[in-house]
Amino acid sequence: MRVLDLDMDFFLSGPCPLAPLGCRPDEACAGAWSEEAVVRFLEEQCGLSREWPVPGAIFDTHDKALDFWRARLEDGSLTAPFEVVHVDTHSDLAFGPPGTNYVLNVVLSRLPGERAIIPTYREAVELDEANYLLFALAFRWISRLAYVRNPNSHQDIPRQLLDAEGNIRLRSFISAMMEGKNGPEPVIPFDIYDDYRAFHQEGYDFVTMAQSPRYAPASADRIMEIVARYITPVPL
Repeated sequence: MRVLDLDMDFFLSGPCPLAPLGCRPDEACAGAWSEEAVVRFLEEQCGLSREWPVPGAIFDTHDKALDFWRARLEDGSLTAPFEVVHVDTHSDLAFGPPGTNYVLNVVLSRLPGERAIIPTYREAVELDEANYLLFALAFRWISRLAYVRNPNSHQDIPRQLLDAEGNIRLRSFISAMMEGKNGPEPVIPFDIYDDYRAFHQEGYDFVTMAQSPRYAPASADRIMEIVARYITPVPL
């Protein structure tokens, strides 16, 4: 199974500095793509069609993708592990604070079937929209990850997450100690597209999109309306 995971800030001319909580970046920080460019990406790069919308959801912060995926796993419409195509200006693999340590040393110490306690991680202020994808990897939900970057985004993939071949392998002293009980952490094929025009893939079971208001000026919100034409809404 395959999920298309979009972030609105991908469709900007470049990244914006993170705005304070409750605020939006200044309109001068980046311009939004034209409607024609957004449609061309969705249809030519992602193979989406307005005639055949895909089940999905649009929400405010990107960490809510975890809640959507868990709900689909629970109702049986999604089966783990599944492929994720992550289209974003950021990798959301915990490049910045709170970093990777909590996932690598705390989450990986738990039995795989007991890791997806999402409210606990939020209450501990360890899970947010900049690292939710690392949590999904630790939950062993993802079998393959593709990262389609905004052309002007910065490299933000923590190198300690990658093996010598460039695949993702979550490792720590704790995870090595727990291998007897948890088994080895899986190797996740990881494809990075620095030029989105080189990406072509279709056949999605779900499409999700995050507004990420602290990363995109308010004028970019019209992009959500464009993406919504390709989605059949499914509640979180």
